[in-house]
Amino acid sequence: MSTSRSLVPACIIGLVGLLSLGACAADPGGRAPASSDTPVGQSLGSLMPAPPAGEVTGQGTVMGAGGEVEFCLGPVAESYPPQCSGVPLEDWTWEGMDGSEIVEGGTSGDVRWGTYAVTGTYDGASLTVTRPPVPLALYDPMPFDDPSDGSTGDATEARLMAIQSQLPELLGTDGTVYLDSYPARGYLWVDVVWDDGTLQRAADEDFGEGVVFIRSVLRGVEG
Repeated sequence: MSTSRSLVPACIIGLVGLLSLGACAADPGGRAPASSDTPVGQSLGSLMPAPPAGEVTGQGTVMGAGGEVEFCLGPVAESYPPQCSGVPLEDWTWEGMDGSEIVEGGTSGDVRWGTYAVTGTYDGASLTVTRPPVPLALYDPMPFDDPSDGSTGDATEARLMAIQSQLPELLGTDGTVYLDSYPARGYLWVDVVWDDGTLQRAADEDFGEGVVFIRSVLRGVEG
């Protein structure tokens, strides 16, 4: 299954007698925490959001194989069985879902899959299931807010495509941070597993406000 990609924060040691060595702390996943001293133009991919404090819900494909289960929140390859990389799922069980694979997915050898809305706690590396999952055919999701308010951006298609080409290197391709992106209406829309605003601020710093919109696919559970 997938392996997580870690980014190591840089500690800069100043001239002796002028600067002192600062502490360089990383979160448990090995990614640099949000900070305001990142060089201009190098925020996205260097700053990562803290895990959410409460429960979150996401919609995607649950893929189980070889005793491991992942929650794929991004694109899924149209093969048989399907293939994807996602967030490891903890405390997942297929029990009580008899027949769901006929409607929602399927089985092939030791691979089992289905599409669900999953609620749990996310620690930045894995999602621990806290409530019974809901097959997507029965799930009524809340719409995502439109941060552009329906407006049209000024960025050219060439600039948006150039930014898009950088995202796999900046955010990884293992499905644990970066999921998908597409240009539309003069903006670049970027889906990520989780963002508390940190990735959006980083994109604004690097590319200017109103150019890239980051959408967190995992969303906090109200109530």
